[in-house]
Amino acid sequence: MNAELPPLRVRTTFFQRERRSVQLARTFAGETLDGWSLAGRRDDVLLCVSELATNALLHGVPPGRGYLVRLALHRGGVLRVEVHDSGSGVLRMPEPSADEEHGRGLLLVAALSDKWGVGERKPGKVVWCEFALRGVTAPWRA
Repeated sequence: MNAELPPLRVRTTFFQRERRSVQLARTFAGETLDGWSLAGRRDDVLLCVSELATNALLHGVPPGRGYLVRLALHRGGVLRVEVHDSGSGVLRMPEPSADEEHGRGLLLVAALSDKWGVGERKPGKVVWCEFALRGVTAPWRA
């Protein structure tokens, strides 16, 4: 992906710090994919949105704040999912034991996406992942 070029399509929305926001973020992502006629890797994208939104809700959003979800389709058929939150902290890849019920969200994101990472923002951070989508053609090419 050429970061210097603007994305072809972008949708962004903000979610309040509430439990139902994870499902709302997943619905937002599904409706965006449908609107852009992107069916490839849908389940992977939606699961990663759920995991990143859950992490933002549990670890990155102080009381009274919320988080932003951004989906951007770039040239070459690369879909980038970003979750922006205002919490501090550095993400680390967890090493949960076999009997732990939590702690696998980032492992799933790393396994399902083509790339993922964390960037800084003021305040907070942005956690992102990217998916190469096959067969994305006109009208997406600029």
